[in-house]
Amino acid sequence: MVNLHRFANPNRFMRLSGLILPWASVVAVLTFPVGLYLALINSPPDYEQRETVRIMYIHVPAAWMALFSYTCMAAASAVALIWRHPLADLAAKSIAPVGACFTLICLVTGSLWGQPTWGTWWVWDARLTSVLILFFLFVGYMVLFDAFDDPTKGARAAGILVIVGFVFVPIIKFSVDILELRTLHQGASVSKLSAPSVHESMLWPLLVMALAYAAYFISLLLVRMRSAILAARVRSLRMMQAQRASRAAIVPERP
Repeated sequence: MVNLHRFANPNRFMRLSGLILPWASVVAVLTFPVGLYLALINSPPDYEQRETVRIMYIHVPAAWMALFSYTCMAAASAVALIWRHPLADLAAKSIAPVGACFTLICLVTGSLWGQPTWGTWWVWDARLTSVLILFFLFVGYMVLFDAFDDPTKGARAAGILVIVGFVFVPIIKFSVDILELRTLHQGASVSKLSAPSVHESMLWPLLVMALAYAAYFISLLLVRMRSAILAARVRSLRMMQAQRASRAAIVPERP
């Protein structure tokens, strides 16, 4: 825990994030156009889904990042609840809207992909329903965090909600491969112990887009955390100035 609390100092975090943020931003800026070109123009159409398969390059990385974002948020909330890490709640709060956006993109693109592929916009199967619940958990965290006058109580209540809701992450991940629940989704094609069943012409655009999503996530997370720290410093300075002005007004003027 000594190593963990080394990063609890906001000044140390600002220095470290200041080094990481430019690199993550550059990677995101470079990989997004490359990934979109490979996915939408260079990659071949699928022999069954034809051009519809191109939605996969947006949908699948969004689904990966939705699960990753929620896992990071749950881990940060657990660290905050157990070890009272001063930046953990800030990290979880910063992740929540980003993860909610990834989950929404996953749901919308999944519906757009499902209609021509499966003949339906939506079906209440295990994976789709659990992803929708995951989106509500992101939203619920944000609402609950700001629902209390005491920020500490709000962070604690929201953190408990996220940790309890983490049960949906393995349900989403393994509902097709292990649990064999009824779903229209196919099994894993990339993250398999054997060789991926996706052809290289489709695998590389998918991986480039996944890298772009990950770099974008890191960039947004660091920007949001840095902005929150700077805003807290500004509020602290204003409170100090207000206190000094109040003390100066109380002290009587000398004759």
